Amino acid sequence: MGTVTPRTTAIVVGAGIGGLAAAGALRRIGVDVHVHERATELRAAGSGLSVMTNAVNALASLGITLPLEEHGRAIEVFTIMDRRGRVIREQPLPEISERLGARCVNISRAALQRVLVEAAGDIPLSLGTTATGYQTDDDGVTVHFDDGSSARGDILIGADGFGSAVRRQLAGPEESRDSGYVCWLALAPFDHPRLRPGYVGHYWGRGQRFGLIDIGHGHYYWWGTKNMEAARSRDWKGDKGEIVRAYAGWAEEVREIIRRTPEEDILAVPSHDRAFLERWGDGPVTLLGDAAHPMLTSLGQGAGMAIEDAVVLAHALARSPHDPRAALRAYEDQRRTRARTMVTASRRLSDLEQLENPIARTLRDTFFRLAPKSVLARQLESALAFPAPAGPVTGTDSRAPMPRSE
Repeated sequence: MGTVTPRTTAIVVGAGIGGLAAAGALRRIGVDVHVHERATELRAAGSGLSVMTNAVNALASLGITLPLEEHGRAIEVFTIMDRRGRVIREQPLPEISERLGARCVNISRAALQRVLVEAAGDIPLSLGTTATGYQTDDDGVTVHFDDGSSARGDILIGADGFGSAVRRQLAGPEESRDSGYVCWLALAPFDHPRLRPGYVGHYWGRGQRFGLIDIGHGHYYWWGTKNMEAARSRDWKGDKGEIVRAYAGWAEEVREIIRRTPEEDILAVPSHDRAFLERWGDGPVTLLGDAAHPMLTSLGQGAGMAIEDAVVLAHALARSPHDPRAALRAYEDQRRTRARTMVTASRRLSDLEQLENPIARTLRDTFFRLAPKSVLARQLESALAFPAPAGPVTGTDSRAPMPRSE
């Protein structure tokens, strides 16, 4: 694979999924990377996520293979049900994934973080460094941190999440768009006779949902949503009793995993996104992942979009090794339409799944029951197919695995 000149240095702000994926992808093409993270330790919250087929195939385009199934569980069955556990429709996601050449894997956030850190190798990672702003000039960019220190590089990648300081300097103050519901998240050891290996179940109720996801090794990730006013959902102060009551009368496996989960292990997070940002960068600065295009979780593609961003950015820099600023603009142009489509689709699906009106819910459920399999497959494939970056990268060998430490 052609590499970027060794003089090219990148500062990545943020060591979440997007920032770590960017570090590994840029390392792969020869960029010198330094990651800065505001947290004082790399400790992921107790939740899970999906690494979908598109993200796996994106990494493969750089020759990167992550041991995801060693640490998580591939999706074998994906079923949509009503609140009592009666099947509405089994989604053909596993079949589409197999056809596209890579299985979707559910994994804990902490495990994925460990895998990405391992893939990034010996890239410098500075913890407890909160970016407050940056300055650009003809030769590069200087990032300033709250402890008075600074870092210098040729390019800056803002991967610092929903509250990105890099985005704030680029775009100015912005309002978030509330989804109208709270989201509860947890991991728990769990098994149940109704649940098959590799199970993903989405349960739909009136203005609320529940998800049960096998992440392997005897553990499940679960999430629940409930419509409520924004003032309360943004800073939910309820207790486990409220969650138990919210799912009274739901399927037995739903009630049981809530019962088995200690209250202190349940996270409550607001569900929100932002109006889509058309301009992701300027000069030697760009954005990636949630900093660029935060989206609701309905499609399970937050991690996938961040990983796609990282890979496309690496391809763009490999194609323009002597003009990294042009490479950043090429990356943004290649990603904008795809990201906008996924942000919009996530919000539309969220609105559909959180319906309260009984007539609208009946129409929704009837559509999913009766829609031809080809229609569902086409919708899934549009999300799961990684749009390969345009143009060749000299010397690319997508078969070469990413170096891994043992």
